[in-house]
Amino acid sequence: MTDTVISSKTKEVIIGFDRPFAVIGERINPTGRKLLAEEMKVGDYSRVEADAVAQVAAGAHILDVNAGIPLADEPAILAESIRLVQSVTDVPLCIDSSIVAALEAGLEAYEGKALLNSVTGEEERLESVLPLVKKYGCAVIAISNDDSGISEDINVRFDVAKKIVERAQDHGIPVSDIVVDPLVMPIGAINSAGTQVMALVQRLRNELQVNTTCGASNLSFGLPNRNGLNTAFIAMAIASGMTSAITNPMHAEIMQSIHGANVVMGHDPECTDWIAHNRAPEAEGEGRRRRRSRRRG
Repeated sequence: MTDTVISSKTKEVIIGFDRPFAVIGERINPTGRKLLAEEMKVGDYSRVEADAVAQVAAGAHILDVNAGIPLADEPAILAESIRLVQSVTDVPLCIDSSIVAALEAGLEAYEGKALLNSVTGEEERLESVLPLVKKYGCAVIAISNDDSGISEDINVRFDVAKKIVERAQDHGIPVSDIVVDPLVMPIGAINSAGTQVMALVQRLRNELQVNTTCGASNLSFGLPNRNGLNTAFIAMAIASGMTSAITNPMHAEIMQSIHGANVVMGHDPECTDWIAHNRAPEAEGEGRRRRRSRRRG
């Protein structure tokens, strides 16, 4: 059993084989969100704050924070976003950037043990990101592509993941601090994308003993009713052994699918979490009448 522990100043989240599925909220990301990008670029973080609070209220266990805005000072914006989000929520954060300087700025601003997004099998990326992971004692998402690109062959993607795990160990980084993203491909373009990723997740779990994550919405790219497809995929991925995903917790059907899958997988003992989220609300005044009746009895 492998547990990946990440934390904020006050709260710890464990991603693990026998743990409830970890939801990493994806909303704090200006990619494809023109208004958010413009606001963040000029120092307006009101939407960042609102998205952080709303995602935690919807059930996110971790928040991904990305500040990838063209022609902006990404390291400074990412660090400021991280400080702000940590001031309004208590959940751990996933620090997300393709720029190494921004990753380090985010780590310097962060209080706790972060999840870093990400390292790949590309030589330059390995040599620049893994020392940061060791220096700051964080966990890291390992994406299964390398200098040759993204392979459609899951055996190649497995070998890339294995390479990253082994190189991380060379830096003194334990397997428990590596969360592998097996890469979910668009199923509209590659019909076997779903079965491929589920087979790969099983191998990563059984052979490398690593936790896994993915950008869940990649599967439905270009198709109608994306939420419906994402909902089905996440439940099936959980059944295959995936332990976390970067997704949108604001979609109620996705969260219901995750809660239900936790029950079926035995990760919600006595169905406590399911009952808490699905108990019918009491009619107005009913709770008071019940309490008065108990006192009279």
